[in-house]
Amino acid sequence: MEYWILFGTFVFLLLIGTPIAFCLGVASFATVTYLGLPPVVVFQRLNSGVSVFALMAIPFFIYAGEIMVRGDIARRLVGLAGSLVGHFQGGLGQVNVLTSVMFGGISGSAAADTSAVGGIMIKQMEARGYGTDYAVAITVTASIIALMLPPSHNLIIYSISSGGKLSIADLFTAGIIPGLVLAGSLMVAARIMAKRRNYPTEQFPGWSMVARLFIEAVPGLILIAIIFGGVRSGIFTASESSCIAVVYALLVTLFAYRTLSWKDFTEATMGAVRTTAMVLLVIGCAASFGWLLAYLRVPTAIVIFMQGISDNPIVILLLINIALLVLGTFMDMSPLIVITTPIFLPVALAFGVDPIHFGIILILNLGIGLCTPPVGTVLFVGCAVGKISIWEVMKSIFPFYGAALFTLMLVTFIPALSLWLPSVLR
Repeated sequence: MEYWILFGTFVFLLLIGTPIAFCLGVASFATVTYLGLPPVVVFQRLNSGVSVFALMAIPFFIYAGEIMVRGDIARRLVGLAGSLVGHFQGGLGQVNVLTSVMFGGISGSAAADTSAVGGIMIKQMEARGYGTDYAVAITVTASIIALMLPPSHNLIIYSISSGGKLSIADLFTAGIIPGLVLAGSLMVAARIMAKRRNYPTEQFPGWSMVARLFIEAVPGLILIAIIFGGVRSGIFTASESSCIAVVYALLVTLFAYRTLSWKDFTEATMGAVRTTAMVLLVIGCAASFGWLLAYLRVPTAIVIFMQGISDNPIVILLLINIALLVLGTFMDMSPLIVITTPIFLPVALAFGVDPIHFGIILILNLGIGLCTPPVGTVLFVGCAVGKISIWEVMKSIFPFYGAALFTLMLVTFIPALSLWLPSVLR
């Protein structure tokens, strides 16, 4: 009966439009009450869920991203990307993907990537004769790349949800090659669609212009080296890296680019506070929900159930991927990481999957969910920026879904894509 109360309450509240944090918290409270446990347990687990020092990295990485978004860094990265790949068939689609790679290494947020890159690229693509549906589709799906690259705060959430013993530096490193593979797959899909629609090709500006644009973009790009290089080398922790990222972002936008006004600064601060509050509330409530899952031995039951279906790791990983893809269409990413990690990680471990490898599978899988209706947060942001309906975007987005799913299968069944680079850099 307790299972019906926990999951039934959660699903009912979700269906009537209750914010996800309250769905998790109320479902946990109702179940604890039914079990006869002290209700204070819910609040204790909520408090312990957010009282993790490693979580300090999340607000500062979000803050650094907000500052760089409003500090005109995206425009410089678009210019550099355009000079490098704009001369390919359907060049602006390629520019969009490459910009997402560079900007994702600064923001670590798919929503920020869509807002910043989309705010520049979608208008440019429309002006050059590209369909708005195509422009929004490539912008939205390319933003998933940010989730795979440092400083992805979702990788930090996964590390904490797995018990806090996984190295954040290893997770940051493990996501790099899969992120680049995803970028390559999306660029191929963009080129095929551009050829079919006969979209224009930009003129190559010459290597001297490439060099000039690169120099302009260098101050922003150095932030990537600071975040990844510092954490990977052990010079500072992820939390310390996030604080350094904020200071550096302020220095770059105030003194190097001189583009951050007082209004931009206050908006960046308030935006970071709002986002952090929402993320931490969800994490705390999801921690209570996750504790109940463990208390009710749900992960153990699922391991036994899946072992009854098959003892083949390939089949099990396919089932986990399908379950995550379905869940990703109905829930946002952060709570899903906290909820599904204690459920599916033990299953993966039971079948010999490395926890670092599984983390990259999980993040990429749930990232695809951010781009799918009915609850695709990043899809909504892209449609708002492009001023177009979701159904119009769906006309063009399926080839990009295909590229993302192809990458997911590669990452799932070729562990070396995730594990080789961390093993080299240890």
